[in-house]
Amino acid sequence: MATKQVVISGSGLWIPEFVLTNEELVDSYNQHADRYNEENAELIQKGEIKPKTHSSAEFIEKASGIKRRYIYQKKGILDLDRMRPNIAKRPDEALSDQGEMAVLAAREAMSRANKKPEDIDAVIVSCAYTQRSYPAIAIEVQQALGIIGFGFDMLVACSAATFALHRAYEMVKAETATCVLVINPELTSPQVNYKDRDSHFIFGDVSVATIVESKETCTATTAFEILSTKALTQYSNNIRSNFGYVLNANDANPLDADQYFSQNGRTVFKEVCPLAAKHISEHIISQGLTNDDIKRWWLHQANINMNQLICKLLLGRQPSFEEAPVVLDEFANTASAGSLIAFHKFHDDLESGDYGLICSFGAGYSIGSLVVRRV
Repeated sequence: MATKQVVISGSGLWIPEFVLTNEELVDSYNQHADRYNEENAELIQKGEIKPKTHSSAEFIEKASGIKRRYIYQKKGILDLDRMRPNIAKRPDEALSDQGEMAVLAAREAMSRANKKPEDIDAVIVSCAYTQRSYPAIAIEVQQALGIIGFGFDMLVACSAATFALHRAYEMVKAETATCVLVINPELTSPQVNYKDRDSHFIFGDVSVATIVESKETCTATTAFEILSTKALTQYSNNIRSNFGYVLNANDANPLDADQYFSQNGRTVFKEVCPLAAKHISEHIISQGLTNDDIKRWWLHQANINMNQLICKLLLGRQPSFEEAPVVLDEFANTASAGSLIAFHKFHDDLESGDYGLICSFGAGYSIGSLVVRRV
């Protein structure tokens, strides 16, 4: 009996209307730093606390490759008395913010894959953060799209998209689902500490969606067979976000710095780059391929310097933009969605038989990858 072939048959991308530039963020942060230093001048003079130093748009771009980002709600972020997005609370009976983001990306993916709601029987919403614990955003989206079947949420930080694609692949392979809609509505801006020089520029908001199904049922004009999946987790505290439902029981302030995203960036860079390169190389070799056989590298979009080092470890040289497309400059780090934004925007030119690799890496540490081939 022939092994069932599983394909990615469609992808979707939804982009928020608001843009936040490096220059805007830097101006706001520098004003905050000046105010902080003025208000704490005595403690700073005594050496009890350190002054906040200015940032610059040039520093941000050099350190990360980021020039701008899309934001779900810009209002409030640049307000010195707030410095966090002002997102109006929706009534329980209304579609949630993430639900809306998810639906908009899903509809494009379904259209590209020529799928109607009745063709889909599973929905996975997987991202770095979900805005509530339950009911699952995935079940809400399933209802909004008119899909009969089941849905569930996953949280795997910046590897959430690839890990969800792994689950979808396994479900179709095992015939526990015929067609799976995977959605990654990354609403990251509420977890950004806009008062922190080292991280206030990192993240942007976006939503991506992917259709995974059997090759037998695929009617899309463009499809990629998933040849293999590979995952790795290795515990680390170097990327962390403490916000959670136990916060009230801890008598913690939700605005405390440790409740937001934080990382030890230098250590993450030093540890994750070789770990990711080794993971990717071993995955490719396991498929009887070499790194030179990969036509397109859709890598996690966290930091341009990380991507360049990983590619250099894999290829012995810097890749061209065509080989390893970068979307960081426009989108910033969109948590798990980055590699799939790159896939969505840069795959139509590949020819039948061309190999590609989708990979994400992040907090956990976690690394997920898929070896794919253009059908």
